Amino acid sequence: MPTADSKLNGNMMAAVYTGNGQLQVQSVPVPPIGRGEMLVRVEACGICHTDLKKVEHDLLPPPRIYGHESAGVVVALGEGVTKYKLGDRVIAFHHIPCSNCFYCERKLYAQCETYKRVGITAGFEPAGGGFSQYIRIMDWIVERGVEVIPEGVSFEVASLVEPVNTCLKAVVEAAPRKGDVVLVQGQGPIGLTFTMMLKRNGVTVVATDAMPERRALALRFGAVEAWDPRAGDVAQKCKAMTAGRGVDQVFVAASVRGIVGEAIASSRPGAKILLFAQTSDTERIEMSGADICKLERTLFGCYSASVDLQAESARLVFSGEIPVGELVTHRLPLTEIGQGIELALHPDAKSLKIMVQPQRLS
Repeated sequence: MPTADSKLNGNMMAAVYTGNGQLQVQSVPVPPIGRGEMLVRVEACGICHTDLKKVEHDLLPPPRIYGHESAGVVVALGEGVTKYKLGDRVIAFHHIPCSNCFYCERKLYAQCETYKRVGITAGFEPAGGGFSQYIRIMDWIVERGVEVIPEGVSFEVASLVEPVNTCLKAVVEAAPRKGDVVLVQGQGPIGLTFTMMLKRNGVTVVATDAMPERRALALRFGAVEAWDPRAGDVAQKCKAMTAGRGVDQVFVAASVRGIVGEAIASSRPGAKILLFAQTSDTERIEMSGADICKLERTLFGCYSASVDLQAESARLVFSGEIPVGELVTHRLPLTEIGQGIELALHPDAKSLKIMVQPQRLS
């Protein structure tokens, strides 16, 4: 096994999920790699909303090491790996589909059983592993799920390729027409990414968020209007700017009670409403059947990344065409991941994307 570090047979530090919403930074073995696999030293890993849900709601049995928005350096190669070399700076997608099953034939990759297998681990049951100092990239991910980071692109910016892919997938599936008016509900990191992406596609974006600082960012990144949804007049404002019709599409990038009802009320007959943040099995949505059937709206969901868009999402991030690096507000050492999780769960006026830097321990 070619390696650049003689210490890789020892231990590393990792934030281990121990249950009941708790993370503990512990010393654990560096994960061994096998044929076709790679070991990557993690330099940056973003805290994602799906990680937050798993921790906050104790969704998966411990112990696990979460974190899937990771970027780092190849430090060991398993037998047979020729596409990459020691020292390569890389990002890796933790899910890659088989491309041969019923769902893959229909490009519903997130429903593929192979896709549902997590292909990156730092130990224990595979769960992404980015909240650790080293991660093991399994063979099917090495084969099709790795992108090399160009010189001049920081690890923290590169780590955002995966979430950008999920947003790009949603925009491609919604397929807004140039000149459409699109409402983006929620202007956290994902909502702001949608705002950037839709503006780039020639769409007129209107945004909502309860935080004035995030509304200001929405305007900066391309929205023509940004409103506080607590005022209760979003639907009226949407209709006022569309000759009484309502917006052509809605991207639901937040998960609060009543938000889908607001999306329906703000949209015109025949509109598309994309659910992006409604990932909890316990969440329930109430609506009039006539609002969908009689008024010919399309209500649909989009989840996770697409392998078909992997290269394009990397290009958008690496080139700076989608300036997602501007969303990073906090950079924390691994030992402060608890504070990072708490801040991500309860964001303040100055917090957006929170990065963990596992090689920093203080």
